[in-house]
Amino acid sequence: MNEPPRPSYTPDTAASGVEHALRLLEGRWKLLILFHLFGGQVQRYSELSRLIPGISEKMLAQQLRQLEADGLVHRTVYPQVPPKVEYRLTEWGQALCPALDALLGWAEQRPLAA
Repeated sequence: MNEPPRPSYTPDTAASGVEHALRLLEGRWKLLILFHLFGGQVQRYSELSRLIPGISEKMLAQQLRQLEADGLVHRTVYPQVPPKVEYRLTEWGQALCPALDALLGWAEQRPLAA
Protein backbone atom coordinates (compact mmCIF):
# COMPACT_ATOMS: atom_id res chain seq x y z
CA MET A 1 0.00 0.00 0.00
CA ASN A 2 1.39 3.41 -0.95
CA GLU A 3 1.54 5.92 1.85
CA PRO A 4 0.81 9.54 1.09
CA PRO A 5 3.91 11.72 1.07
CA ARG A 6 4.74 13.37 4.38
CA PRO A 7 4.13 17.09 4.50
CA SER A 8 7.04 19.46 4.42
CA TYR A 9 7.49 21.08 7.83
CA THR A 10 8.88 24.38 8.95
CA PRO A 11 10.15 24.75 12.51
CA ASP A 12 6.83 26.41 13.43
CA THR A 13 4.59 23.75 11.86
CA ALA A 14 6.75 20.91 13.23
CA ALA A 15 6.60 22.34 16.75
CA SER A 16 2.85 22.83 16.43
CA GLY A 17 2.37 19.26 15.20
CA VAL A 18 4.38 17.79 18.06
CA GLU A 19 2.49 19.93 20.59
CA HIS A 20 -0.79 18.64 19.17
CA ALA A 21 0.43 15.03 19.42
CA LEU A 22 1.55 15.52 23.02
CA ARG A 23 -1.84 17.02 23.95
CA LEU A 24 -3.44 13.71 22.91
CA LEU A 25 -1.41 12.05 25.67
CA GLU A 26 -1.98 14.65 28.39
CA GLY A 27 -3.55 13.42 31.57
CA ARG A 28 -2.15 11.64 34.55
CA TRP A 29 -3.38 8.20 33.49
CA LYS A 30 -3.43 8.07 29.67
CA LEU A 31 0.10 6.78 29.17
CA LEU A 32 -0.38 4.11 31.83
CA ILE A 33 -3.60 2.98 30.15
CA LEU A 34 -1.85 2.86 26.77
CA PHE A 35 1.06 0.82 28.15
CA HIS A 36 -1.42 -1.73 29.54
CA LEU A 37 -2.92 -2.06 26.05
CA PHE A 38 0.26 -2.19 23.94
CA GLY A 39 1.15 -5.43 22.21
CA GLY A 40 -2.41 -6.29 21.28
CA GLN A 41 -3.60 -6.55 24.87
CA VAL A 42 -7.37 -6.51 25.28
CA GLN A 43 -8.53 -5.45 28.71
CA ARG A 44 -11.92 -5.26 30.33
CA TYR A 45 -12.81 -2.11 32.23
CA SER A 46 -12.57 -3.95 35.56
CA GLU A 47 -9.12 -5.33 34.63
CA LEU A 48 -7.82 -1.86 33.81
CA SER A 49 -9.20 -0.59 37.10
CA ARG A 50 -7.37 -3.37 38.94
CA LEU A 51 -4.13 -2.87 36.98
CA ILE A 52 -4.01 0.87 37.73
CA PRO A 53 -4.22 1.31 41.50
CA GLY A 54 -5.18 4.80 42.55
CA ILE A 55 -7.32 5.68 39.54
CA SER A 56 -10.95 6.41 40.33
CA GLU A 57 -13.77 4.82 38.34
CA LYS A 58 -14.78 8.27 37.10
CA MET A 59 -11.25 9.15 35.96
CA LEU A 60 -10.72 5.78 34.24
CA ALA A 61 -13.97 6.19 32.33
CA GLN A 62 -13.08 9.78 31.39
CA GLN A 63 -9.57 8.93 30.19
CA LEU A 64 -10.82 5.94 28.19
CA ARG A 65 -13.53 8.10 26.56
CA GLN A 66 -10.92 10.69 25.57
CA LEU A 67 -8.57 8.05 24.16
CA GLU A 68 -11.47 6.55 22.22
CA ALA A 69 -12.60 9.96 20.90
CA ASP A 70 -9.01 10.69 19.79
CA GLY A 71 -8.87 7.40 17.86
CA LEU A 72 -6.27 5.66 20.02
CA VAL A 73 -8.52 3.12 21.76
CA HIS A 74 -11.37 0.98 20.46
CA ARG A 75 -14.22 0.06 22.82
CA THR A 76 -16.29 -3.08 22.29
CA VAL A 77 -19.54 -3.57 24.21
CA TYR A 78 -20.99 -7.07 24.30
CA PRO A 79 -24.79 -7.26 24.64
CA GLN A 80 -25.06 -9.39 27.74
CA VAL A 81 -26.00 -9.06 31.39
CA PRO A 82 -23.96 -7.97 33.18
CA PRO A 83 -22.47 -5.81 30.42
CA LYS A 84 -19.03 -6.77 29.16
CA VAL A 85 -16.86 -3.94 27.79
CA GLU A 86 -13.38 -4.48 26.35
CA TYR A 87 -10.73 -1.99 25.29
CA ARG A 88 -7.91 -2.42 22.83
CA LEU A 89 -5.67 -0.09 20.87
CA THR A 90 -6.57 0.90 17.36
CA GLU A 91 -3.94 0.30 14.70
CA TRP A 92 -3.00 3.98 14.99
CA GLY A 93 -2.81 3.69 18.78
CA GLN A 94 -0.55 0.64 18.53
CA ALA A 95 1.70 2.56 16.12
CA LEU A 96 2.45 4.92 19.01
CA CYS A 97 4.40 2.19 20.85
CA PRO A 98 7.69 2.58 18.89
CA ALA A 99 7.55 6.37 19.28
CA LEU A 100 7.13 6.11 23.05
CA ASP A 101 9.84 3.45 23.22
CA ALA A 102 12.17 5.80 21.32
CA LEU A 103 11.28 8.63 23.71
CA LEU A 104 12.05 6.38 26.68
CA GLY A 105 15.41 5.45 25.11
CA TRP A 106 16.15 9.12 24.53
CA ALA A 107 15.38 9.94 28.18
CA GLU A 108 17.71 7.13 29.33
CA GLN A 109 20.59 8.85 27.50
CA ARG A 110 20.31 12.06 29.53
CA PRO A 111 23.75 13.03 30.72
CA LEU A 112 24.18 13.27 34.46
CA ALA A 113 24.88 16.76 35.79
CA ALA A 114 28.52 17.30 36.61
